[in-house]
Amino acid sequence: MKKKRIFIVEDEFIVANDLRDMLLGGGYEVCGIAASVEQARKMIPEKEPDWVLVDIMLKTETTGITLGKELLAQKIPFLYISANTNQQMLEAAKATQPYGFLVKPFRERDLFVMLDIAAYRYDVETGKIKARDTAKNSLLQVDTGIIGNSAALTAALEKVHSVAGTNTSVLLMGESGTGKERFAQAVHKLSARRNKPFVTVNCAALPVSLIESELFGHERGAFTGASQKRMGKFEQANNGTIFLDEIGELPPEAQIKLLRVLQEREIERLGNSAVVKVDVRVIAATNRNLEKEVATGRFRLDLYYRLNIFPIELPPLRNRKADIPLLAQHFLTQYCQSVQKHISGITQHAMAKLQAYEWPGNIRELEHVIERSVILAQTDAITEIELPSDADMVSTPGSGPLETLEEMERNHILKALKLSSGRVSGKSGAAEMLGILPQTLYSKMKKLGIQTRYQ
Repeated sequence: MKKKRIFIVEDEFIVANDLRDMLLGGGYEVCGIAASVEQARKMIPEKEPDWVLVDIMLKTETTGITLGKELLAQKIPFLYISANTNQQMLEAAKATQPYGFLVKPFRERDLFVMLDIAAYRYDVETGKIKARDTAKNSLLQVDTGIIGNSAALTAALEKVHSVAGTNTSVLLMGESGTGKERFAQAVHKLSARRNKPFVTVNCAALPVSLIESELFGHERGAFTGASQKRMGKFEQANNGTIFLDEIGELPPEAQIKLLRVLQEREIERLGNSAVVKVDVRVIAATNRNLEKEVATGRFRLDLYYRLNIFPIELPPLRNRKADIPLLAQHFLTQYCQSVQKHISGITQHAMAKLQAYEWPGNIRELEHVIERSVILAQTDAITEIELPSDADMVSTPGSGPLETLEEMERNHILKALKLSSGRVSGKSGAAEMLGILPQTLYSKMKKLGIQTRYQ
């Protein structure tokens, strides 16, 4: 097999030398090293590399991002190297569409894992290799539980079909209530791991003191109260899939340990130094802007890029309103059976009202509205729909100064708490209205500075 030719753009001599030695030891060919963008521009056409490793912050006026733009235009695949994580840099770097981001300091194994992942993505995108066809072939035989046929939903499902047959990590991004767990289950059901475990971990609900024990397990006597050996979530998911929901809520110390598991594919139980190998497909989900979290130092850049191999953006319900009739009918049938009522359907007037609403709580909110409507219905059809008034709606662009995402989230939680009379959990509590777990809401309230008197 032909060795991959790597070109390095790095102005620190020691780092460049170390990179070259690592790559040569790993079976790659280093076809050149440049200390500046200007030098790289002259050398790259001559050397014809397969891949370019570019340090972003060079000691010249021209940064690596400028070279990244040029490499993108020339269709030469590249990865960035940097120790800097400010938001402006991250956004500019992402716009150049790199195949990965290697964070200094890094180990030899980190370099090779990132190169392998980048090469796989590039080969799939360029058609050199094809993702397995098992997902598409199994589509008719597997019930994913995802309802709708709008263009926005279809685009997201096509990505699910493309990635399901691989072992690639997936990052599901979208607002609360958009169905991230459904999509994670769909990836699992359409994969070769479908008959193996699917283990869900709500990262926001894990107490900081027990995160390591929950994820990686512990031996008897590992800490006070550990009366017996316990298998962690990664071991439970061995040969299957682990779904790390609300990954953005993990504290920094847990992120470091998770990164090691993702890179090494091995764990150590608390109280035992023996290494346990695990074969687990990782799917992560978040409703946070992880790039902003990286920029503020709340989320590790290297973990972000390790998870963000294959991102799938889930559309909010307001962007797929064509699916509302199908979803409403599904929930109507479900809750009619639950409460043993016979309701033939939803009137045209009521359906029009459903489709005119913006659904800040997305599918989960629609489900709760239909459930409430079924319970309140006095006839064999739903003729009226109770929705929050305009005064309770989140302000839209153009109605005043644009709020930040954090401000919008804070205000939306406060409105939910007001509507629930300050109750977080339980029936008609704020957590249920928002379509999230009470533990998750408590965590968000703490981060957003919402006083605990609401608890």
